[in-house]
Amino acid sequence: MSEKSVASSFVLGVFIAAGLIVSGYLISDTVYKIKQMERSVSVKGLALKEVKADTAIFPIRFQNSAPTMAELNDKIKQNIIIIESFLKKFGFDKSEITIASAQFTDRLAQGYNNYNPKIRFFADSMITVYSKKVDQVVKLQRDLYKLTDDGVFARNDSYETQFIFTGLNRIKPQMIEVATKNAREAALKFAKDSNSHLGKIKRATQGYFTINNRDQNTPYIKKVRVVTNVTYYLGD
Repeated sequence: MSEKSVASSFVLGVFIAAGLIVSGYLISDTVYKIKQMERSVSVKGLALKEVKADTAIFPIRFQNSAPTMAELNDKIKQNIIIIESFLKKFGFDKSEITIASAQFTDRLAQGYNNYNPKIRFFADSMITVYSKKVDQVVKLQRDLYKLTDDGVFARNDSYETQFIFTGLNRIKPQMIEVATKNAREAALKFAKDSNSHLGKIKRATQGYFTINNRDQNTPYIKKVRVVTNVTYYLGD
């Protein structure tokens, strides 16, 4: 190989090496900047709100017994009339009252030992109030025992009673706004403590809304809760 060719090859090698060095620097600098941009903080924002139930389902159970089915049916009909009249005093109309079919038992056929012939037939009956008048249902729950004044022994099983809040869609936007604001405040505090600048949102997810009783004594007061998860970019 001639001296001229060797010199040309050497110069070309120098340029290639220099190019690789520059290229490597640029790539390294780009990677560093990308990593800097990927600095982020993930925070949670909580929103809580107390609301009042807007719908109530209130079952009323009563029992009757008699020596014959005819007498038993008469007792059931009489009790239904008394209970319906009682419910009207609380402001409920027939459209809010549902009468379920009674469950009958023949104690003789069931093989009861030493049963009393006077109470051979037994019936378990239920009337359900489904109403938007939550305050009246709460009052009814407290005063149901007064049916005994009319000879009706009725009961309400608390585990069957439901107080429902159906207005979640109405309060969702406001609660999400509050939760997101609280998340941003937490992120700003972190950025300040770490001498960083809070950037744009990298990722955000909305948690599930939950509705629970505020406490066991006031099931008609609900506690609505939502948590949002937000990730922000951090800068210098």
